[in-house]
Amino acid sequence: MIGKYCAHDNEGRSFLEHALTQLNFSARAHDRILKVARTIADLAQSENIQSSHVLEASALSLDRKLW
Repeated sequence: MIGKYCAHDNEGRSFLEHALTQLNFSARAHDRILKVARTIADLAQSENIQSSHVLEASALSLDRKLW
């Protein structure tokens, strides 16, 4: 379902892959970031997830990791 509803652009995909490797995010974090990015895209009335949505969702996830 995530693949169906959380389609994102190539720039967002490469950023997310970089975050997973460099910041040691888990596969669960990957899915959570995509779900949050989908919500951000919905609030922005965007049909697809853009790299800015992935960036914002990653930042929120990173803040959570630092707690």
